[in-house]
Amino acid sequence: MQHSATPYEERLTAPRSWWLISFLVGLALALILLPFGTLPMLGGLVGGTAAAAVTASAYGSVRIRVVGDLLVAGEAKIPVAALGEAEILDAEEARAWRTYKADTRAFLLLRAYVPTALKVEVTDPADPTPYLYLSTREPERLAQALQAAKAAA
Repeated sequence: MQHSATPYEERLTAPRSWWLISFLVGLALALILLPFGTLPMLGGLVGGTAAAAVTASAYGSVRIRVVGDLLVAGEAKIPVAALGEAEILDAEEARAWRTYKADTRAFLLLRAYVPTALKVEVTDPADPTPYLYLSTREPERLAQALQAAKAAA
């Protein structure tokens, strides 16, 4: 497999506040189980916190990568040859494209806690997807990696 000239990999992790919320979920479950005794209360604290943390971690473990001639965004694998121009979206423009400007046919790798994004046109005529919306903390670097992968292919 050929590697792109500008390798790119990003993991969209959950924000720190979600870990506090995970603990608060465990605390709430502990309070619910308090009438049943100390052991159930501790089990609720540990179990509730662990379950909420696993959920936050799973949701926040999505990756965006440029590998060889492929863009891997979550579970999607798209050849860079099928991609057109990339548009860097600032926080305000990204919000517009994930709300009222959004096309229902578009592929959205959406994480609302990531303010910036990259919108990439899909040029494959056989694909009904008009564009990809990728939440990313580094849209400039992702656009450069896509451009370098297209040039290398």
